[in-house]
Amino acid sequence: MDMRNRPYRSVLYIPGSKSRALDKARSLPVDAIIFDLEDAVAVDEKANARATLGHALTEGGFGARVKIVRINGLDTEWGRADAQAVAQMDCDAVLLPKVETTAQLDAVSSITGDLPIWAMMETPRGMLNAAEVAEHPKLAGMVMGTNDLGKELQARFRPDRLPMLTSLSLCLLAAKAAGLVIVDGVYNAFKDDDGLKAECIQGRDMGFDGKTLIHPAQVEIANTAFAPAPEEIDLARRQIDAFEQAQAAGQGVAVVDGRIVENLHVATAREILAKSKAIETINAG
Repeated sequence: MDMRNRPYRSVLYIPGSKSRALDKARSLPVDAIIFDLEDAVAVDEKANARATLGHALTEGGFGARVKIVRINGLDTEWGRADAQAVAQMDCDAVLLPKVETTAQLDAVSSITGDLPIWAMMETPRGMLNAAEVAEHPKLAGMVMGTNDLGKELQARFRPDRLPMLTSLSLCLLAAKAAGLVIVDGVYNAFKDDDGLKAECIQGRDMGFDGKTLIHPAQVEIANTAFAPAPEEIDLARRQIDAFEQAQAAGQGVAVVDGRIVENLHVATAREILAKSKAIETINAG
């Protein structure tokens, strides 16, 4: 399944240094895993984390889950060694933190070769340069780093995320224009199910493909929020049927539930059904 055409409802961070967490991740119903060598790993564990993660990925057992490795920035003492290690790992992409320029992506791709790159978007300069960053030929996805971004913006937390909306929207526009995957930032209060659900719904309605998560307890809520709802699937099927019947009768539009259905609605309906089928395939696996 092409990386851009599969679900990314739930994208769980797992510390690359924790063998037990890596083992548990093999059985979690997540669409993708970010194996973290950066923030989740203590300074004196950086080298061990590379070895531990490399061994776990060689062992395999992660099934259809997309395997993304977040390295330290190349401006740190660990970044180059991380990138060299990831180039040899059995993973699907390398995730670079604090991306602000295409030069940073060039630098990592000179080490990781043909491995797709994902970009952490988490600084004001990154927001302003999102459109340029998104057009890099090796870039396959963007991840919102809302904790770091909030710190840089000196923004206050609000349930409606008003201080963050411009930044989220700039990256969304850039990702959609370039045909990239884009996933929303984390929700820190992992025991607050209602708050997580509300933020997932907001992100889904904005156009995000899924949510990054910090705890397995958050997976089910994200999977549900970012999957097509049964009523959406039903409507999509009826829209396609009605439009095909209208075309057969020589008409360019159809009407479903009192609303006009045109080509663009049918294209969206087909995307909904394709995503639903992809989720079924993952669940069956």
